[in-house]
Amino acid sequence: MASSDKTKCIMVQGTASNAGKSVVVAALCRMFSQRGYRVSPFKSQNMSLNSFTTQENREIAMAQVLQAEAAGVEPHHHMNPVLLKPKEDFTSQVIVHGKPAGDMNFYHYQHNFREQALRAIKESLDALSNDYDIIVMEGAGSPAEINMLDVDLANMQIARLADADVILVADIDKGGVFASIAGTFQLLPPEDRQRIKGIIINKFRGNLDILMPGIRQIEDIVGVPVLGVLPYDPGLKLPEEDSASLSERKYRSSGRITVGVIRLPRISNFTDIDPLEYEPEVGVKLIEIGEELGNVDALIIPGTRNSISDMVALSKAGLADEIRDLSSEIPVFGICGGYQMLGTKIIDKSLKESNIGSVEGMGILDVKTNFGEVEKIIRQSKGTLVGNGIFSASKGEILHGYELHEGVSLLGKSKPLIRVMQGCGNYPQSGFDGAQDGLTAGTYFHGIFHNFRFRRSFTDYLREVKGLESLGYQEDHFQELKKFSIQRLSNLVEDNLDMDLLQKVLRYDI
Repeated sequence: MASSDKTKCIMVQGTASNAGKSVVVAALCRMFSQRGYRVSPFKSQNMSLNSFTTQENREIAMAQVLQAEAAGVEPHHHMNPVLLKPKEDFTSQVIVHGKPAGDMNFYHYQHNFREQALRAIKESLDALSNDYDIIVMEGAGSPAEINMLDVDLANMQIARLADADVILVADIDKGGVFASIAGTFQLLPPEDRQRIKGIIINKFRGNLDILMPGIRQIEDIVGVPVLGVLPYDPGLKLPEEDSASLSERKYRSSGRITVGVIRLPRISNFTDIDPLEYEPEVGVKLIEIGEELGNVDALIIPGTRNSISDMVALSKAGLADEIRDLSSEIPVFGICGGYQMLGTKIIDKSLKESNIGSVEGMGILDVKTNFGEVEKIIRQSKGTLVGNGIFSASKGEILHGYELHEGVSLLGKSKPLIRVMQGCGNYPQSGFDGAQDGLTAGTYFHGIFHNFRFRRSFTDYLREVKGLESLGYQEDHFQELKKFSIQRLSNLVEDNLDMDLLQKVLRYDI
């Protein structure tokens, strides 16, 4: 057994993707932590393009970062030992213990790498068991994919490995909640079915009295109690698990200032834009490929898992030309892959990024990016803002961020954006990150808009252009609301679960 005798392992699985596993894990982490336990989140294998760099310069999924924050502990690579980052042609970059292990298709991963991945998962479980009282584990997708039961590294096999009790979360908002619960039980082998100790129905909007007869019937059918029904709460503002959830996420799109964000086909680390929604009178407009840019006051090109393929997509859709034309009128800001696309050329002679090879960029910044020259850069970063043009009011501001990029960039005539104090930036030992030319700028620093004073100087510039009064460095609404949302989530779960029953079925004092 991977966990020690003193460590309790609880696994939250779902009847489907996006059922609410991540937020339930975060809530349980907060609840146990506030009761004095040392708590760690854990997801054995995650497929996500929304990732983060930990303090030890390892890469893990953003969902486990949020869960660690809820638990009041520092994120660590053992919390997500295997991360799969989809690229193209059914190929993913495989991250093991926070470091790249290579690009693999599904067949190669399952037949040639699975045992290595399983060893890494066991190692991480053992490491966490030595340091924590409770490990709250998250499954992936559904545990009842019958074509995958013997090779699944994210659900019941890992529950067996950790001897974990399982809570099953079902999304009622999609419809068919009772069928999805019964179907999950029916398709699981008896030994796995017995691990499920309770059910949570999530995202409920209706009258609970009408639901109760169905709850009583489903408890009789599957022989497992429903621990509670969680109401749908649109007021919760927490980082999303992956780009698929952007289809459901409704950013505040109306405001006296509108910031457009290109939803790239392979968008990644889209939580970079979240803080902008909390700026007073600022709306965020997601712009799909093929849509018109419309009337926006600034434009952000976010990160992407494949800069070259997405650059080609922008060019084919005519968006690259539109962005180039707009760059003389409004601020255009690129982050990581978005920064690379703003340059003159993306060079990929070794086909490291894609099978397309080298492509022309938008040419707004005098920057050339090369792939294949260095290993993937995974760093927490720090620097000071050089402070030219629209950022002159913030000159010398200290910025924190994190880097996840394989390409490195060389500046021509464009000025650097950040003087690097910690991390890599444009190129190892270059001393600078990003570039700026006129109203256009870019950076490798993910999380740059999470720096309050930088974000506020950016939005204050937009306010001044529109004749609005500057706000200055008042309260950081984003950080305060994020802390509030984590606690609100915990309270919501605790208020709507039968805590006595939860304690009974988990056989643990909560």
